[in-house]
Amino acid sequence: MEAISIRNGSLMGCAAFIIIVAGMKAAAVLVVPFLLAVFLAIICGPPLFWMQKKGIPNIVAIFILLLGAIGVQVLLVTLVSSSISDFSDNLPFYQDRLITLTHEGLGILSRYGINVGGHKLAQIFNPSYFFKLAANMLNGLGGVLTNTFFVFLTFIFMLSEASGFPNKLRALAGGSDTDLERYSKITSGVNRYLGIKTLTCLTTGVVIALWLMVQGVDFPIMWGVLAFLLNYIPNIGSIIAAVPAVLLALVQLGPGSAAVAGLGFLIVNTVVGSIIEPRVMGQGIGLSALVVFLSMAFWGWVLGPVGMLLSVPLTMAAKIALGGHSSTRWLAVLLGSNKEAAIILEEKDREPKALV
Repeated sequence: MEAISIRNGSLMGCAAFIIIVAGMKAAAVLVVPFLLAVFLAIICGPPLFWMQKKGIPNIVAIFILLLGAIGVQVLLVTLVSSSISDFSDNLPFYQDRLITLTHEGLGILSRYGINVGGHKLAQIFNPSYFFKLAANMLNGLGGVLTNTFFVFLTFIFMLSEASGFPNKLRALAGGSDTDLERYSKITSGVNRYLGIKTLTCLTTGVVIALWLMVQGVDFPIMWGVLAFLLNYIPNIGSIIAAVPAVLLALVQLGPGSAAVAGLGFLIVNTVVGSIIEPRVMGQGIGLSALVVFLSMAFWGWVLGPVGMLLSVPLTMAAKIALGGHSSTRWLAVLLGSNKEAAIILEEKDREPKALV
């Protein structure tokens, strides 16, 4: 009977998860702005509390943060809106030119006796697809940036309720601080990750834009903004951001410039992503590389381009929440990195063994 009840509970949990995911995908138009507002409120929470401690009225503090958020949004829209439009208009030319270069390269190889089956290879691997992927992602992000009324409205109400939310959690828990500690752990972990990641992504985006601008590649600011946004996705975000910019350098300036552009992406992402960020981040995000990739694919499918950018914070929050309950702690371990699993095993080995 106990095994049957466990099996039924697992089936009910899977069914509930599928229903929730289907509902989120169907309501993505509302869910995406809401999640953006949530993470924007998490980032702005510490500055809000700091201003409140300094005696600044709550309304004034929220107004200051709102002006800052609107300023960043206007800056991003101003920087990329015209570039996105021009790039989308020129997209067919870039795609045709890239396909032509691919066939020319395969022809040169065939003259040297290296036959790689050009037509079959072009059907399997179409490099112009990366241009289309970049254009779709930029258009999706541009649409979110230009329709932010609901985001900012929700953001205002969340900040106005932020100071009283811990008391509500404590009241729901009957005066216990357990749920409050779990909430604080989630917000502090996501806040630390987003804060450090924003600084490293901003550094990457600025350096990439300047590198491409010096080379003379078209739309360097747009590629810098794309590198800034996609570097929120660990491990593979920098690769996704580099491919269309390098291909555009190939189409526009030739193989030498494409190699220089690719070298720039490699140097910047190695220095920032592999040297600076791990030292500042400490133990890192606490997620395995496989989980990061799968979460990006999952949240991208459910919520679109914004889901890809928010995939790591969402998965981090889920991992911390699952780790707070003994019944779901095993899921948190599966989502975690191999290093965390090794630490848990070391701690268990250090525990005194019970005498039989």
